[in-house]
Amino acid sequence: MQLPVVYQKAKEQVCKIWTTLQPLLTVHVGLASSATALVILEQCGKNKGYQERDACGFHPEGACCVLDGPEKIESTINMKTLWKNISVEGIDIVLSRDAGRYICDYTYYTSLYYGNGRAAFIHIPPLSESVTAEFLGKVLQTIILAMLEQCGEQRE
Repeated sequence: MQLPVVYQKAKEQVCKIWTTLQPLLTVHVGLASSATALVILEQCGKNKGYQERDACGFHPEGACCVLDGPEKIESTINMKTLWKNISVEGIDIVLSRDAGRYICDYTYYTSLYYGNGRAAFIHIPPLSESVTAEFLGKVLQTIILAMLEQCGEQRE
């Protein structure tokens, strides 16, 4: 599902995912346009600091995702473990604790909030000669399968 670059609409769709589909895990993927051949695993979402306006010219009330929500929410997926254990030739994978205070971080925090931490966010580079859609698909598949393994371990 492609989310719009609009805070309120992105939030509505994330809420709908959690209430109607009730997934084991939701994985969000966002474009890190400044990254080249770099995949970024985001560990947590932040609630406050959303001053930048979206595609419709708005920013969230109080510049936050959820009024009175926790300052940050950690994913139940241990991104550090993923980062240490996954290696893909041709692309660097890095760990991050700051998804950027725009639609990506806003979506991630919202999903972590409504999914009780069972969400993940991966920033990917733009497509290029070296980073093709097929290659990126395989990289994401490798990462997501490792995330699902972690979910299975947590359920046991």
